[in-house]
Amino acid sequence: MIMAMLTAILPVALMSSCSSDNSQDEQADATMRDGTWEGTGEGRGGTILVRITVEKNVITSAKAISQSESSFAQEALNEVLDKAIGQSDYLSMETDGVTGATLTSTGVIDALNMAIDAAKGISTDNDKTYTDGECDIVIVGAGGAGLCAAVEAASLSRSIIVLEKEGIIGGNTNYSTGGINAAETSVQKGLGIEDSKDLFYDDTMKGGHYLNDPSLVRSFVDNGPLTIDWLIGLGTDLSDVGLMGGSSVKRTHRPKGGTAIGPHLMKVLKDASASKNVEIRTNNKVTGLLTEGERVCGVKVENKDGSTYKIRSKAVIIATGGFGANLDMVTRYCPSLKGFPTLNHKGATGDAFTWVEAVGGSTIQLEQIQIHPTSEYVNHILITEAVRGNGAILVNQEGRRFVDEMQTRDVVSDAILSQTGGMAYLVFDEQVRKSLASIETYYNQGVLKTATSIEGLAAEISMSPTSLSETMARYTKMQQNGCDEDFGRAASAMTAPLNVAPYYAVGVTPAIHHTMGGIKVDKDMHVLRSDGTAVPGLYAAGEVTGGLHGGNRLGGNGVGDIVVNGKIAGHNAATE
Repeated sequence: MIMAMLTAILPVALMSSCSSDNSQDEQADATMRDGTWEGTGEGRGGTILVRITVEKNVITSAKAISQSESSFAQEALNEVLDKAIGQSDYLSMETDGVTGATLTSTGVIDALNMAIDAAKGISTDNDKTYTDGECDIVIVGAGGAGLCAAVEAASLSRSIIVLEKEGIIGGNTNYSTGGINAAETSVQKGLGIEDSKDLFYDDTMKGGHYLNDPSLVRSFVDNGPLTIDWLIGLGTDLSDVGLMGGSSVKRTHRPKGGTAIGPHLMKVLKDASASKNVEIRTNNKVTGLLTEGERVCGVKVENKDGSTYKIRSKAVIIATGGFGANLDMVTRYCPSLKGFPTLNHKGATGDAFTWVEAVGGSTIQLEQIQIHPTSEYVNHILITEAVRGNGAILVNQEGRRFVDEMQTRDVVSDAILSQTGGMAYLVFDEQVRKSLASIETYYNQGVLKTATSIEGLAAEISMSPTSLSETMARYTKMQQNGCDEDFGRAASAMTAPLNVAPYYAVGVTPAIHHTMGGIKVDKDMHVLRSDGTAVPGLYAAGEVTGGLHGGNRLGGNGVGDIVVNGKIAGHNAATE
């Protein structure tokens, strides 16, 4: 909560249209006033309240007054606060060298920037209260799918309001580390990677156990290369292409060095939205849809203070994400997941399904819920599949390999759950660490065990040094011979011999990751009724939809889904 002094100073703005204010120029020119100022942001554990002291337009003190982040996140939180000292303007993940691009880091930066707004005397979006209005297209959800839809629709000269119930934008996209799958792209061709859309289609159908909707998969695959070029045109760095489980070749596009895709993508989309006058309203919770006859014509919204209003529009796009944080809903559709931890942000609660059903829309495959095999064992941090793609192996507590690490997520998850304690260790060397920037995040979070020898690493994780040494020596020999005699890992996926000290390990266990079922849509992202006809005026994109991934989602297809189908939804809502 912003302190009472701040609310007394800053007037509440009443907004009734989707035209944005001109505060950006004011923010760039304004000078911070001396004094003490506060701001809030949403971390993984909840609201983070920070207090800054300003003297002569410089931040001289920055402290977290209230926060509920877990112990592993404290280093990232303190790093951001330290970066603020001496600043005279806004902070960003991109320009201030913040490592560990987590929701904690993002939340602290949001809180600091809100405090800076207060010091400059500028009202913040989180302080605004809105009244009834109208625009061309309302988008519900400010994650990757929602902002892709917004940028595309705004480029076609449509007025856009994006509504986000959380205090920050990004949703689960903020967690995304792997990359974007696409085939026959300009980036692949530039790197000499041979791939085909048909091979990508086959991999996706096979990975989904052929429960996928073929028309959705074909559209997803065919539109991938164009979407990659579109994102690059917006400023996205997709210069690195890696390998993920279930893919036949390298097709996971990501920033240079294997940096996490999510925070980078969200910054690009946020900047693109601002440049196209897209209005994004945080802390604005949609509670239902408006209709005229059979047509959806807007939304009902609740302000942060509990007051309500309506926005009338020509189309509505639902991009609210999945329901992986709603554990009651998860266990209702998949009882076997009762008691599992979740990797989802707290806003992934499946609110939209009741609105869609109320206007005649249907759902599909809600029981298809994916667990990710490598959630850090203690704090449940997602350890990206790219760590395995860049060469890491899995060993059990007895120090032995037990699976082809590059199998699909369901296969690897089942294999881990069958080991002692239902957990395993990802083990890799310095060569793998240097090959993937995302690993630095895990190192900075303090979740990696490390040693200068394999025997020393075994001691760090209470494992037999003889067993682990034998396993590592055998794997190194097989890797050098290009043949995994034990579990059939492809030679192209055995990218490192794992013999360069120091060595690293992190304990992992499966956790709820992605809800593959959702709102039923066609390839143009129209929301469908049970009879296959479209609900007029209603579109959906991203994890809130179902049918694309079938019974198992391939790593890299999740972010691929939100960018490809988010863009399609925005385009069709704008043109139809």
